[in-house]
Amino acid sequence: MSLNKLNQLYRAVVLDHASHPHHKNDLADATQSIELHNISCGDDIRVFVKITTNKVEKISFTGNGCTISQASASMMTDALTGVPITKALEECDAFFQLTMGQTVPTTTQNDLGDAAILGSLAAFPARIKCATLAWHAAKTALGGEENEYNNFE
Repeated sequence: MSLNKLNQLYRAVVLDHASHPHHKNDLADATQSIELHNISCGDDIRVFVKITTNKVEKISFTGNGCTISQASASMMTDALTGVPITKALEECDAFFQLTMGQTVPTTTQNDLGDAAILGSLAAFPARIKCATLAWHAAKTALGGEENEYNNFE
């Protein structure tokens, strides 16, 4: 696929998720929720997770932000819904690796679904915070990292 067609595909996928986000709603029966802020871009994300039997039964988000943060949050909810917690944490880490320009196995990229396309953001360091904000919130809600701060910097 030519670079131009790849760029068009990237734009189409990101814009579709940002314009029509999946699972963008409060989750009344959430067992965990966390809100994080990206002060460098102004993104605000609250992630809601319903965990049952060591599995992410449901995950959703609310908030406002740039196109990349909203699209990434939508992609994250698709990737983590119905996944065992240990696998969800691994997928969060894989997403962080991709956005930092590191290689992850093809099977893991497939598990990330549309979110794998955001690996190209490694070339744009200022946008990495936007893309990873919801994933940090999800990882924290799943008990995989501690965020004692309210502002993601």
